[in-house]
Amino acid sequence: MMRRLLSLGLLAGMTTASAQQITLPPRPLPPALPAATVTATMLTPVAKAFSPEMLKRLSVPDGFSLKVVATQLGNARMLHVMNDGSIYLTRNEQGDVMLLKDANKDGMIEGSERTVVAQNLKSIHGITDRAGKLYLTVDKTVMVADILPGGKLSTPRIFVKNLPDVGQHFARGVAFGPDGFMYLSVGSTCNDCRDPNPETATMLRIAPDGSSREVYARGLRHTIGFDWQPGTGKLFGLDQGSDWHGDDQPPEELNQIVRNQDYGWPYCFADQQADPYVNNPPPGNLKKEAFCATQTKGSLLTYTAHAAAISFSFYTGTQFPAEYRHDAFATFRGSWNRSEPSGYQLARVHFDEQGNPASITPFISGFVYHDDAQTEANGWAQFGRLAGMAQDTDGSLLFTDDQNGVLYRVSYTGGQK
Repeated sequence: MMRRLLSLGLLAGMTTASAQQITLPPRPLPPALPAATVTATMLTPVAKAFSPEMLKRLSVPDGFSLKVVATQLGNARMLHVMNDGSIYLTRNEQGDVMLLKDANKDGMIEGSERTVVAQNLKSIHGITDRAGKLYLTVDKTVMVADILPGGKLSTPRIFVKNLPDVGQHFARGVAFGPDGFMYLSVGSTCNDCRDPNPETATMLRIAPDGSSREVYARGLRHTIGFDWQPGTGKLFGLDQGSDWHGDDQPPEELNQIVRNQDYGWPYCFADQQADPYVNNPPPGNLKKEAFCATQTKGSLLTYTAHAAAISFSFYTGTQFPAEYRHDAFATFRGSWNRSEPSGYQLARVHFDEQGNPASITPFISGFVYHDDAQTEANGWAQFGRLAGMAQDTDGSLLFTDDQNGVLYRVSYTGGQK
């Protein structure tokens, strides 16, 4: 849910810490539907600087510990952990890739243990590796670099080109699937428009050598985080719903992403519900309700609207207790478009014994809070917008705050595994 292309008319006169309700006039809809009016809210919790004292606000499950690994990392977005424990970090605002190494094994990554290994990378975000090469999503391309001794990189070169414009959603996820193909999420260029480019709001499947690609699934507004379920090979991803459609809809969605399926955006959400605030007709001369019911695949779980899911991955380590080992984790960067903030947390995505998603619950929370002494933003404040997440070689989880440039580690430290 990026704020890059919000309507200037809606934003006129607002400050970054404002809380205002905006009542949009009724929008013309097909005759079969009643007119719809939506009250939308812009509320951006006041951003607070990180300090060690802030950690006392965080809620951590019993038996787990949370530690700061590094600070002052800038716009720390995606993480990728290598087999030797070194970490690659993409930084969008800096336009670079940083290599992090805990050389003295003290649990901290200090100034001398971080090195910029690639730079001048516009709109960089996603990162993955395969066969000694590092792949990066950069503007309208995927770039590749050879991993050199010591973790340095060769000059990145184009692997895939002529991707859609980044538009409203620059952040693209990338990973290689069990079939050896590259999967690339391409977000929408807008909030709820009908984009003429068939590759926008999709999951692309790209040949291992980058020579060809196909639309694997469509109707996915902004599925940055996705992963394959161990054992089944099923692909799951978290999708961000449209902005400005009210506090509680559309919700964030967990989808099982299946080849050639349409997940409904911008016309439908959740369990194939028609979005009453989308005026553009769907393709095929169908009314929205009929299109949603017959042409789309519904989500398996939903979560609080506007929470802004970023990363999603299954836990495959052995450090956490056994009940975690079939579950997944997700980062929610946090809302700006809701009267009571949502997101700003690391969440656990529970799966049942049959491998079906069951619920989403907070795992590390407290980054957003209400300050009675504060008048801005109705008293809401926050000190962390969570983005990247990766499992370390010891089974602990690493995650980033891209606002304050902090890298955290959550470990299991007590009780029976």
